Amino acid sequence: MLILHIETATGVCAAALSDGSKLLARRTVNEANVHAEKLTLFCEEIMRETGVQFSQLNAVCVSKGPGSYTGLRIGVSAAKGFCYALNIPLLAVNTLEALAYGMKAEAEPGTLLCPMLDARRMEVYYAVYNDKLEEVQPTEPLVVEENSFAALLEKQPVLFAGDGMPKCRTILEAYTNARFSTVLPAAEHLIEPALKKLAAGDTEDIAWFEPFYLKTFQPGPMRSSGGGGA
Repeated sequence: MLILHIETATGVCAAALSDGSKLLARRTVNEANVHAEKLTLFCEEIMRETGVQFSQLNAVCVSKGPGSYTGLRIGVSAAKGFCYALNIPLLAVNTLEALAYGMKAEAEPGTLLCPMLDARRMEVYYAVYNDKLEEVQPTEPLVVEENSFAALLEKQPVLFAGDGMPKCRTILEAYTNARFSTVLPAAEHLIEPALKKLAAGDTEDIAWFEPFYLKTFQPGPMRSSGGGGA
């Protein structure tokens, strides 16, 4: 089962190709504002590296958000384009869920997983999963304050990761049950949840699917010269 995976929800721009649960090839860069430039190139490179033709793909999986508005639009547009042209299913995985799959190898039994994405200032997008990757707390935006995770951290260890974690770390380190991981979003984290969705027939409508922005897009002020919007 050949699946192309696309991750562009954050500053990470990544693509990966899997055959079943096996990772065949990947490309990734963690750099702002390069997604439009790099994504298609990465997809072409991993197909060429593996000798797989686009026509052999069985599905495309995209990280659907929450995350960067621009990054999500680029990734979803590319995924839709591939699926439409090849007439194959589109799979979409919550970005935080995929990140949790990447974190689970570092979590001891009984540890909760709390992936976090930066939403500017002291706000993050977060969710909580148990060590079986079952959702404990659904995806929400949160302005992190001193006691935001007190109830969770008093009961059991919680592993925090993602690009929203570093700015919260000073607050969280006050709790002995807080654990920290450097795991970031990656295309290969989509492999396992994508296979589960495909097996369950949980695919998206290519024409109508939209990224999971979580919050309504509010454009910033126009720049007087050069550059594009967020």
